[in-house]
This record gives sequence, structure tokens and C-alpha cells, in this order.
Amino acid sequence: MINKVGQIMLYVNNQDAAVEFWTEKVGFQVISEVNNGHMRFIEIAPTKDAETSIVLHDKDFVAKMSPGLNLGTPSLMFFTDDLEGLHRDLTNKNVKVGEIVSMGPSRVFNFADGEENYFAVSEKSKA
Repeated sequence: MINKVGQIMLYVNNQDAAVEFWTEKVGFQVISEVNNGHMRFIEIAPTKDAETSIVLHDKDFVAKMSPGLNLGTPSLMFFTDDLEGLHRDLTNKNVKVGEIVSMGPSRVFNFADGEENYFAVSEKSKA
């Protein structure tokens, strides 16, 4: 039985730019980096002890190694307990962000990375 999501694979065109975006703009941390000469991947997460992390893979390399693999960007929803603060912070860091909108009982906005991949953020208190 599966009991949690461990890692999410994100295939990117430029791993260094992706690491810079996620660490400098969004505030994630590099958890680990593996480079064995022909393959490199970088694990990032909001905190060192996060239960789920994102692994950044080189899209071109993976396409050559695994033809037919779906390399599309997954639809990810992140949670925050300070939606306005995060929206303001990303805006101030020149990240493309959408308007905050109400969706049912919560509010959300989306943002784009440097490769125009969009992700969503929803307010969710820690309680």
C-alpha cells in the first residue's frame, strides 16, 4: 500500500536555471545533487525534512534515454499559510504570478517558472 508521495520528477530544459529559480525565487533548498558523469539530477524541497521533494532532470537527456516517456510538467498544488505574503514576495522577485482568486473555501494563485511551467498555490493553515 502506498502511504505518501516521495518525489515528483520535473523535467527541465536548463537544470541550473531551474535550481536558481526554485532556490532564489521560491525559497526551496537543494537536498541532494547527483552527477555521475552522464546523468545529473538535483533534489529540491521547501525544507530539508519535507516528506515530498521535486527532482529536477534534464529533459533532453531523459528523452534520449527513455523515448516515449511523458516529459510534460505535472500539475502541482503547493500550500502556504501566508498567501498574500508569498504572492507579494514572488511578485517582488519578478516571478510571473496570477491574481489571487477564490476557489470554493480557499484562495489560490498560480506562478510560472523560467520555462513557462505553471504551478498553483493555495492557502492552507497549519492547524
